[in-house]
Amino acid sequence: MRPLDGISVIEMAGLAPSPYCGMLLSDFGADVVIVDRLTKGAPEIPYIMKKSPFDRGKRSMRVNLKSKEGIKIVKRMIQESDVLLEPYRPGVMEALGIGPEDALMLNPELIYARLTGWGQTGNFASMAGHDINYIALSGALSLFRRKGERPLPPANLLGDFAGGGMLCAMGILLALFERTRSGKGQVIDSAMLDGAANLSVMFHGLLAHNLMSLDIGTNPLDGGAPFYQTYETADGQFMSVGAIEQRFYAELLAGLELDSSALPHQFDTTKWPEMIERFNEVFKTKTRDQWTAIFVGRDACVAPVLNLDEVKEHPHNKERKIMVDLDGVPQPAPAPKLSRTPGKAHEAKGPRGANTQEILLELGYSDSEIHAFFEANLIE
Repeated sequence: MRPLDGISVIEMAGLAPSPYCGMLLSDFGADVVIVDRLTKGAPEIPYIMKKSPFDRGKRSMRVNLKSKEGIKIVKRMIQESDVLLEPYRPGVMEALGIGPEDALMLNPELIYARLTGWGQTGNFASMAGHDINYIALSGALSLFRRKGERPLPPANLLGDFAGGGMLCAMGILLALFERTRSGKGQVIDSAMLDGAANLSVMFHGLLAHNLMSLDIGTNPLDGGAPFYQTYETADGQFMSVGAIEQRFYAELLAGLELDSSALPHQFDTTKWPEMIERFNEVFKTKTRDQWTAIFVGRDACVAPVLNLDEVKEHPHNKERKIMVDLDGVPQPAPAPKLSRTPGKAHEAKGPRGANTQEILLELGYSDSEIHAFFEANLIE
């Protein structure tokens, strides 16, 4: 058993945040069905993976949503489902006749999750955007930079996945839990903008208490401090250092074979640039593996910076089984780990559209009706 066994989810096909949200639900038992467009006439989209980790455990179908009959199929699915997840701009689902109001009339217990960048309301709601834009408006992007340099986006981890897909999945779980009390569904307005701002909460607190400044790149956690930093090693790799507390900092200095009495005080901010250069010099005297061996078992808050293709080979990661291999694609395993009902990653149940006929049969359509749909190019 997995926690979401018996929960059925309609995932309207989209990019990155919504497939990730659906993957999280699928990993923990939900029956997730991707409703994708027909391949004929579909726009070419970058970053499409033939064996996408996002699709793991999911079924999929291809439906012509530009047709009345195609919309009827989705409406029948809505009547039988617990969750509908859609990633389109405000108004798109309403124009199709399957917006929240229509959907909840068909199924008052439906959880209707709307995952967008800007949200359903506000001046920007109807504008195009991507992760970098959403985290920019949230204030979070301003934190990712060295002093005097321009902001550098942290790939698209913060907006798309953490602030978007992850928090949307949490919203769905909250709504499912609340439904056990009220028996009612509801609409979730999950915006990557809101999520990225929410994830920045600590820094608003620090700023309000004058514990950081807006001179980004000079603060303890944004690259200004020598004890919270990355350093290049002799082989061109990197080590991460997070020795904030004094006892950890003492262990860091011991590992680096530096005499603390001959150095400035840890929190003498005027000496931080000088100390960063000193640590740079020391870290470049040994390889990443040599430094890793020195700091293993030592409470110095030091760890190697692994490249993506190294993650699965690290002994700690192997023991934790944080990576799995599905259909030849190494990828992170489900998280978090539950003691009785853990998540499990399964391969996608065929390429996109492979389950169209199977799903329609489950919905009660006859073989002849399904054949007619294929002939009319309503489905693939």
